[in-house]
Amino acid sequence: MGSAMKKPSHLIRFGVSLERELLARLDSFVRDNEFPTRSEAIRALIRERLVRKEWLCGRQVVGAIVLVYDHGRREILNKITHVQHEFHDNVISTQHVHLDRDNCLEVVVVKGRPRDVDSLYKGLQSIKGIKHISLNTGTTGRGIP
Repeated sequence: MGSAMKKPSHLIRFGVSLERELLARLDSFVRDNEFPTRSEAIRALIRERLVRKEWLCGRQVVGAIVLVYDHGRREILNKITHVQHEFHDNVISTQHVHLDRDNCLEVVVVKGRPRDVDSLYKGLQSIKGIKHISLNTGTTGRGIP
């Protein structure tokens, strides 16, 4: 049976006691986010917290910086490119999308130590003409089950 075969499951069942209101909110969270089960929702919440810890502890991380800007604004693309070159070790790739006649979207895929990624984000954020910018934090997957 080759590599397509799944690893045996190592799931462990355990009980959790919750207040009625907290359980109701968990069930609402499950429905709103279309999780198939409470267990899947709890797994996602735990992983989200583990990723946050990676960022707080300074481990190697990945993420994406998403920015929208007016491409007609004087020198904005040169400034964006200049900041990215200052952090060339942290920029994995970029994707540029023309949203309409005036606006562009740029996605900058990043890796590195959180402080370096944050410095790159702040450098881009400080450019005049950026209409929106967000940093979406991620994980390399190491240490996250």
